[in-house]
Amino acid sequence: MPRVCSICQHPDRDAIDRRLVEGAALSKTAAIYRVSEDALGRHKDNHLPVKLVRAKEVRDLTEADALLRRMLQLEQRARQILDQAQASGDLKTALSGIREARNTLELLAKIAGELDERPVVNVLIAPTVQVAIIAALEPYADAKLAVVAALKELPGE
Repeated sequence: MPRVCSICQHPDRDAIDRRLVEGAALSKTAAIYRVSEDALGRHKDNHLPVKLVRAKEVRDLTEADALLRRMLQLEQRARQILDQAQASGDLKTALSGIREARNTLELLAKIAGELDERPVVNVLIAPTVQVAIIAALEPYADAKLAVVAALKELPGE
């Protein structure tokens, strides 16, 4: 006979399901409702109502869509102010309008995932990194020789 899910039978199941859908930590939820993390994990994987999960996704998409609409409205307003400032010959305000339009576009690009601001280290132009790699390979003669040979093959070396 299959075991009955203790979470499905729990008197606070609705609240537990909400926490799970919202992404609350299993350990905290387990402590609050005095259930095991394993039972929560199994319940989340096997019994969490699909409807709740879909509702959360729809709510998240709706909020994201509203934020994007507001950002686009801000961009449009910044462009209108820029156009008015240019038409009136107010260069100081026009430059401020350009700056605001640029900032808004930058934020929209970040939201869309089109702007990656993570630092990039190019080991091809960082000799100190090359030296550090070769030094770290000192105990591994074959690997060190292979890396040195590969570095010599790079363009500009």
